[in-house]
Amino acid sequence: MTRETGRKLVASNKKARHDYTILKTYEAGIVLAGTEVKSLREGRVSLVDAFAQERDGEIMLYGLHIAEYGFGTWTNHQPRRTRKLLLNRVEIARILDKLRDGGITLVPLSMYFSNGWAKVELGLARGRRSYDKRQALAERDANREIARELGRRLKGRRPA
Repeated sequence: MTRETGRKLVASNKKARHDYTILKTYEAGIVLAGTEVKSLREGRVSLVDAFAQERDGEIMLYGLHIAEYGFGTWTNHQPRRTRKLLLNRVEIARILDKLRDGGITLVPLSMYFSNGWAKVELGLARGRRSYDKRQALAERDANREIARELGRRLKGRRPA
């Protein structure tokens, strides 16, 4: 069997990008059991309530739901178990230094396979208030309208 190449998105956390301002992103490997990998390949994962924290000098992922594998036997995994993230010591030290400042959390943004290896994209995030969310939505809509109008002008059409 040939090895996968490229990047295959399994799940993304759109709610995290809405609720938080992402300051910096990191890519981390994740320690998984065999049935978890098979379930991931089927796309049966949810990042909605997931978050990452430090425990004993390592960064762990809590609340990640990977559904049980349908053809698994007694060796099947627990859907919401705590999973260890694989990062360099230097990266862990930098992340922990930022987390200690306060007001910043570590949230998973997406989960994907990169050249056959399961990866998690983590984001150092600061929570948004409701008026910040409305402002971000208005700004995104305005940018979309500007791009639409620019596209019309480049094509030589006038707005209706």
